[in-house]
Amino acid sequence: MSAPSAAYDERLARHAAERAAAAARSRALGSARLLVFAGLVAAGVWAEQRPGPLPFAALAVAAAAFLVLVAAHARVRRRARWAADLVRVQEDGLARLARAWQRLPPRPAPTGVDDHHLATDLDLFGRPALAQLLGPTGTPAGGRALAGWLLACARPGEVAARQEAVRVLAGTAAWRDAMAVHAHRAATVTSADAEAFLDWAEAEPWLTERRWLLWTARLLPLLTLVLAGLELAGLLEPSLWILSLAGAGVLALGPTGRRVDATFDRAFAREGIFHEIPELLTLAVGVPVGAARLEEIRARAAGGGGAPRALGRLRQLMYSADVRHGPGIFYLPLVLLTLWPFHVLARLERWQARCGPHARDWLDALGELEALAALAALAHDNPGWAYPEVVADAASLTAEALGHPMLPPAARVDNDVEVGPPGTFLLVTGSNMSGKSTLLRALGANVVLAGAGAPVCAARLRMPAVELRTSVHVEDSLTEGISFFMAQLRRVREIVAAADAAAEGGPRVCYLLDEILAGTNSAERRVAATRVIGHLVERSAIGAVSTHDLELAGEGALGGAARPVHFSETVHTAADTRAMSFDYRLRPGVATSTNALKLMALVGLGPSAVDADQ
Repeated sequence: MSAPSAAYDERLARHAAERAAAAARSRALGSARLLVFAGLVAAGVWAEQRPGPLPFAALAVAAAAFLVLVAAHARVRRRARWAADLVRVQEDGLARLARAWQRLPPRPAPTGVDDHHLATDLDLFGRPALAQLLGPTGTPAGGRALAGWLLACARPGEVAARQEAVRVLAGTAAWRDAMAVHAHRAATVTSADAEAFLDWAEAEPWLTERRWLLWTARLLPLLTLVLAGLELAGLLEPSLWILSLAGAGVLALGPTGRRVDATFDRAFAREGIFHEIPELLTLAVGVPVGAARLEEIRARAAGGGGAPRALGRLRQLMYSADVRHGPGIFYLPLVLLTLWPFHVLARLERWQARCGPHARDWLDALGELEALAALAALAHDNPGWAYPEVVADAASLTAEALGHPMLPPAARVDNDVEVGPPGTFLLVTGSNMSGKSTLLRALGANVVLAGAGAPVCAARLRMPAVELRTSVHVEDSLTEGISFFMAQLRRVREIVAAADAAAEGGPRVCYLLDEILAGTNSAERRVAATRVIGHLVERSAIGAVSTHDLELAGEGALGGAARPVHFSETVHTAADTRAMSFDYRLRPGVATSTNALKLMALVGLGPSAVDADQ
């Protein structure tokens, strides 16, 4: 059993025991509440039928005991839920280690990246997905930050800063577990919710700009109280206080009052913002130190008076404003006598003026921290993986024992591989099912992880900062009338355009082309592929190309640029049956065999397997 698996098992057993103990205590408190409530009813009947000190004392004791039990029961139920959520976090960790995709929640792509080529070619999102190997992100800002990091390789200095933070967080299991619990709970907050809240927080206040209205709301209730007091003292004509009360009614129930309610609706309509996000920001303020990026995030979360405390105050204002949704028989007198909504709105706008300008930075800092915690979960789960060297002046991508991170360790075959230097390309040949596409996807997935600041599935990886471009999983479009070949051409055109831009000073392009231009006849495909790859080589892009076309390595100018490697297969004969196996080991040179006819024979199509060998 691996160390991460043992750690998850230990924590799972501990939290499961805590959950069971809390559940048992909750059941006991529930039974006690029922008994005490029965005693409370009995004491009430006794006090009604035989009034006296003893029955009333019994009633008071029963009522106090019931309230104490209610509070205790609520605390125990919260502990039970917390323990249950921690159990889920450990189960998710074990599922990640086992690559049990169906036991893991899907990781949909954030809005705007659903059709990104890297996302589809390299299975970054969805299920199964590379993102499922990472820890959870709960807020929209966290999802956007993580997706952005996966889809664009950062500069070397930024990669190093993220790696430093990931190393620190990988060793803080309890802190990451708490982040994961609150992230799961905060997943109901949508991008629209967050943007609506931020739009309000950054808007101009309404009530405090109308100081006459604010002072009217403050003085009218006082005037009503004074007039009523003078009337009771016999110093004023009767019913003058009703006029000020009527003025309060016009103010609270007319257009001005409706504007106040609309402001509350705008500020508090996305109340999910105030539930788990303050808890996440509390964890951000208390993030473990030891990395410059973590200290920066902690400072940002503590700015503006401290995000957790500020959002806590805002949550209390929301509860104060929610009084308006209570029974009218209680709310109407409160409004008429105090103009309560105006006072709450004044406090709300003070919060808006003081804290609103910091709100976006709080959520952005939290998003970065969630993304770092997600990468740290990957680092914790795979302690044998290497932190890559992303070097500005590196000419090649050089990897030792590189494998596909989504494959279970027991099934994964690792290979040494080099892509580059400029002026060359890696030409991957081999039979069907031998591992060509998997190698390209492994290269792409590890470049994505390296550029994000995560460890990679390799013993060592050194690479330049690159703009990764892929043509691996291309589909036609019936609705748009685009053939498979045309879809490939469009993708290749984008890769060529990126390489042209890089030649003018942009980041170096690293391209992965799987069966380039496979949708046309072999003669034209060879000519077109030669032109495309030759252009990419001229533009100093580095990359890998997989193909069944064994003659591509010797085509004109490509002969000197190609660095051929291949996979092979083995045919096993036993009695009258034959089987084929693959070792997925990368070998130098061009493939020396093909297996299409052999595979046809093995599935009962075409000639016998013996004839296929001839």
